[in-house]
Amino acid sequence: MAFRFYVILRSVMARRKDDDKALRGKMNRESIAKASYIFKFISPYKWYLIFGMVLLFLSSGLFMVFPFLAGELVDIAQGNSEFEFNMQDIAWVLVGLLVAQGLISYFRVTFFAQVSERGLADIRKALYDKLLTLPIFFFEDNRVGELVSRISADIEKLYSAFSITIAEFVRQIIILVLGIVFLAITTPRLAGVMLLTFPVIVIGAMVFGRNIRRLSKERQEQIADTNNILSETLQSIATVKSFVNELLESTRYRKSTDEVVRISLTYARGRALFAVFIVSILFGCVFFIIWQGALMVQNGTLTAGGLISFVSYTAIIGGAIAGLGNFYTELLGALGATERVRAILREEGEFEAIKQVEKSEENLAAEIRFEDVHFSYPSRPDVKVLNGISFQVQPGQQVALVGASGAGKSTLFQLMLRFYDGYEGKILIGDKEIQDVELSCYRSHFAIVPQEVILFGGTIRENIAYGKQNASEEEIRAAAEQANAWEFIERFPEGMDTIVGERGVRLSGGQKQRIAIARAILKDPAILLLDEATSSLDAESEQVVQAALNNLMKGRTSIIIAHRLATIRDVDEIIVMEHGKVVETGTHESLSAIENGLYRSLARLQFSGDPVEL
Repeated sequence: MAFRFYVILRSVMARRKDDDKALRGKMNRESIAKASYIFKFISPYKWYLIFGMVLLFLSSGLFMVFPFLAGELVDIAQGNSEFEFNMQDIAWVLVGLLVAQGLISYFRVTFFAQVSERGLADIRKALYDKLLTLPIFFFEDNRVGELVSRISADIEKLYSAFSITIAEFVRQIIILVLGIVFLAITTPRLAGVMLLTFPVIVIGAMVFGRNIRRLSKERQEQIADTNNILSETLQSIATVKSFVNELLESTRYRKSTDEVVRISLTYARGRALFAVFIVSILFGCVFFIIWQGALMVQNGTLTAGGLISFVSYTAIIGGAIAGLGNFYTELLGALGATERVRAILREEGEFEAIKQVEKSEENLAAEIRFEDVHFSYPSRPDVKVLNGISFQVQPGQQVALVGASGAGKSTLFQLMLRFYDGYEGKILIGDKEIQDVELSCYRSHFAIVPQEVILFGGTIRENIAYGKQNASEEEIRAAAEQANAWEFIERFPEGMDTIVGERGVRLSGGQKQRIAIARAILKDPAILLLDEATSSLDAESEQVVQAALNNLMKGRTSIIIAHRLATIRDVDEIIVMEHGKVVETGTHESLSAIENGLYRSLARLQFSGDPVEL
């Protein structure tokens, strides 16, 4: 079984990689331009960005004065200065510039921090809210580890771009432009020689940048796959240990991690080659320009101070060009890492706004009707799960769904909760199609107690209050008492403040079920869905939980999925399903009286233990 799970998992991973490769094949200039979508999260903080850019320009301009002053110091010392400055004057100017540079740099960094921190926080919030509103089938196609990677690793790439890379990229452009303007005015001949290197550098940056961006994206994808393995293994650690498959999981993780290393080293080699390319060209040009400048000093057409200033500016310009290449590749890497974030943000959610949902006064406890409903899951469109289902549930009625696994019982619950909308036929609440009711309001009238209860990792109080966030302490305790949960809660030293652990691991199965029932009681739903809520419990726990369920079902429409027929003998109606169809309906007594009936066969098998061929 574990091996089959592993094979299926690997096939899903391979399919996802193929999809990603197809997406990469469509990358072009238009897709790069779409990255500007992310900047809408920066617009609320545009004044911080504007002031930060102004200070960045001032800081860069002040920085470009230092090489000029260095050359002027040499000319003053040799008596060749064109200005009426002495050494002390230059010293005071340098002190003033250093103080101004420090103050400007401080405020520039804080302004950019406001933009990056607040903007990225808004992206995280928008991404999380979008994930909450996406339909169930999205999570069937995307694994938890991959989604967590998108929120963490990919946004970190974007954070680096907003907080450092963009500002430094603009800074290098300002330095480059100011330096070239100064050199073009003072030494146009040497500046012309230097500018001849530009086409080579630009072409090289384009070639290297394209490959580096591709490798950066591959690296992020592989890291996401590695995180998926880690997440899946830890979530299923009990299964791993029970099948003694620690070696299998370790091998999977090692292979994925080794692949990360392989891609990362290729990525690093690409960046290194680009750096070698830039540095080699620049250093060659710098030494050639210095040689030309030395000849001009020898001929008397340039002062020694002028040569020092020119060499300083040339070195700064060279560093700016190298920085541009480096920051350009980092920006491309950030673009590749955040494409998936933008893909999630563009997904169409079930509803657009996250808001506090209040139950409307609209009566949704009316009759529930399924009329000739056909359905296939989006992930398996060729497999019909429901084949013309028709039945009705009257208000306040208790109805049980019975049938073998795969008959379509859980699918009915998912359609009733509108987890999927792509069905044929009609599902009505009273005289309304369920799709005509606002979704969040519609779901607020339902509560479900599942077979496998998943609790949040907080306290018992927080888990019960999840059904009604504004509930008072008295209401929470009353719900716990009705669910027969108070008797074990009060035995805990911390009582309601007891931490249940991740997924409720510190509680027994029966205790978790009663917490889930208390949560549903507190919500006070019009329609209750019970998905085999006692099937995994021992006899003693089942009795306690069944009593709690009876309290919960009083006075409300209840639909129950049950394999243990003893728990549904007293319901108002039993609907027997087979192969996505309703084959029998009636009470326990009427169905048990049908010769060769499916329900009678199931009942004989469970109650008498007779071998019956189903």
